[in-house]
Amino acid sequence: MDLKSARIQPAKLSQAISAFANTDGGELYIGIEDDKAWKGFEKQEEANGLTSVIFDMFPVQDYLHASFLTGEGQHGYVLKLEIFRTPDVKFATNGNAYTRFGAQNRKVAGSDAIMRLKYTKGVHSFEDELVNDSIEDVVNSLAILEFSLSLPTEPEPIEWLKKQKLISGGRANVAAYMLFGEEPQIEFPKAAVKIYRYKTAAPEGTRDTLAFDPKTIDGPLVSMISEAVKTTKEAVQDIPKIGAVGLESVVYPEEAIHEVLTNAVLHRDYSAKDEVHIRIFDNRIEIFSPGKLPGYVTPQNILKERFARNPKMVRIANKFPNAPNKDIGEGLNTTFEKMRELKLRDPVIAESEAGVTVTLFHELLASPEEIISKYLVEHGEINNSKAREICREGSENKIKRVFERMMGSEIIERIPGKRGRATSYRLKVIEADES
Repeated sequence: MDLKSARIQPAKLSQAISAFANTDGGELYIGIEDDKAWKGFEKQEEANGLTSVIFDMFPVQDYLHASFLTGEGQHGYVLKLEIFRTPDVKFATNGNAYTRFGAQNRKVAGSDAIMRLKYTKGVHSFEDELVNDSIEDVVNSLAILEFSLSLPTEPEPIEWLKKQKLISGGRANVAAYMLFGEEPQIEFPKAAVKIYRYKTAAPEGTRDTLAFDPKTIDGPLVSMISEAVKTTKEAVQDIPKIGAVGLESVVYPEEAIHEVLTNAVLHRDYSAKDEVHIRIFDNRIEIFSPGKLPGYVTPQNILKERFARNPKMVRIANKFPNAPNKDIGEGLNTTFEKMRELKLRDPVIAESEAGVTVTLFHELLASPEEIISKYLVEHGEINNSKAREICREGSENKIKRVFERMMGSEIIERIPGKRGRATSYRLKVIEADES
């Protein structure tokens, strides 16, 4: 979603439209400033220059819906554009194609990049496959009725589903069933989450180490994610570890589990005949999602690149009151951040022919004293700033206390002649006893 001023030039708007159409689709609100101030068009005709460009880019309005909004207590009209990912490459008025990268529009430069974009656009998403001749399981479900009531306009479910490209010709697609079907697993038995708890830290779990029979979580997509996160959290809390005062419960950041699981369900390949698997071990959690990483995404660039295999599911799930994907595109980044806050090892992302596994380890990083000592062996000296960086610690005072403890234990010493912000430390030289 993006906000644009009513003063935007038609050529600039065409770049934003190109970017959304060539990536995952989205919504543009023209007439709202960056500070979210509503400054709309005095008359709808004032937007004619913009709508002319829009109709040139989308002569048939199959992949773009335009409407004017008014707001209570607000002045003027806001032009709302709902843009869907198109099957062809959309070019801006300057002849360039753009894609969406985070919150930016990025020009696709060079013939090779254009060709790659064409390959990407040609990939057919299984979420668009039509299911059967009946739409009753979707349009009359409790999930769609509750969802419709949560929207500001409370639309008729069938009209809203048509507008969102979730039903066509009297048939619902896979995305519609997964989001709003009463029991989508009747049509797609493997579109579920299976949870295992193994009482071992071994590389593989066995039947003998199962703590309970594997649990299957199903239902509509959003509620399935919520229930799976809850069940996983409960299973993790039963894992004991030795603490300062005896046995304690293992603690993983709930946000990390939530974000990885949300990604696994939203971005999985629904044509694959397998479930999302959550395997909970004594020292780690493995979350497996069927299907290889889509497009140009790799385990190495996954924190920077975006590619929605199921853009309709991603976009509509974000509209739920209890949206599991509130920060689209930030899921795995949040996971890394939360694990680091608890000083836990970074997650590991691995890809196989069958799918993608994200592993969350319950293994602490080395203590600050160990990290600093190792650094000094290799580099000779260290200051507070470098220590905060390598220990992933934001507090200058906490690192000062670490240095004080290490000096008290005669592990390190201050380097003479360096004071203030230049203060640095080195390993303490132990003089040999001459006697």
